[in-house]
Amino acid sequence: MQEKWAEVRLLVTGGAGFIGANFVYQAVADGHAVTVYDALTYAGNLDNLNGLDSDSDYRLIEGDVCNGDLLTNAMRGHDAVVHFAAESHVDRSIVDPSRFVTTNCEGTAIVCRSALEVGLDRVLHISTDEVYGSVAVGSSTESDKLAPSSPYSASKAASDLIALSYHATYGLPVIVTRSTNNYGRFQYPEKIIPLFTTSLLCGEEVPLYGDGSNIRDWCHVDDHCAALDLLLLSGEIGTVYNIGSGNELTNWDLTKRLLALCEVGEDRVRLVDDRPGHDQRYSVDTTRIRALGWESTRDVDVGLAETVGWYRDHPDWWERFRSGSAK
Repeated sequence: MQEKWAEVRLLVTGGAGFIGANFVYQAVADGHAVTVYDALTYAGNLDNLNGLDSDSDYRLIEGDVCNGDLLTNAMRGHDAVVHFAAESHVDRSIVDPSRFVTTNCEGTAIVCRSALEVGLDRVLHISTDEVYGSVAVGSSTESDKLAPSSPYSASKAASDLIALSYHATYGLPVIVTRSTNNYGRFQYPEKIIPLFTTSLLCGEEVPLYGDGSNIRDWCHVDDHCAALDLLLLSGEIGTVYNIGSGNELTNWDLTKRLLALCEVGEDRVRLVDDRPGHDQRYSVDTTRIRALGWESTRDVDVGLAETVGWYRDHPDWWERFRSGSAK
């Protein structure tokens, strides 16, 4: 893989979504040929890819990962697949868990089956730290027991095992990544940072679960994408890699930072009933990926300021989601 990396052709499932689109920009800038394969559901937005140079080696195929025939044909001629496509919002999974099982579990199985049939050199399966469940002290290592709490995290844990089983059983060259919470441009405004930012910019209150004491590690999407790029080149097949920045904040601390950046006071915060099964804390041990030379480079306060600035400067991107006019 390393010898031909300069001319690799990537198929990126979910490449019109938040992390996927940011990864596509980085891959195209690095000179890779990229095909985005995306079902363009509510969180898959073609506007996320409007900034790509028209001369770049990029194309789009609209398709669902559960459509095996279409996906297999789309994979032909590529070297690797980066599998972002997933249902990812915990609150939505509580309301409609079956949709998460279908996309995240069956979809991943179909991605692996298609990659095996086509003979890809690498399958990078993108997962989440939520599969470990709540961590009271210390940090989760890649060998720790999986203990998901929500239908979302359970479906992702299952998808990880499906991908790894294709390596163990069929020799599929799989790598699994588990990242902490991401933030940055293009994040659909149902997650806490874009939801709170856009609500505050519109003069509204923001709903904070419970007492705001839940802790998350915040990783800028650019740092995450740099880790994925490294793993495509240097990651060990059949291995799981945690990705995290060590920027642990309570939800209340995060909210106060967003209030300050939006220049409003704490009177704009409304405490609401906690979410069912709400994990108290996530934290991952990143020794394994740091041994390959990766490190987080974005200071969280700088990154949050840049992110709030992006949403402030791009109301045309997010206002239609609030009005319900977007697809």
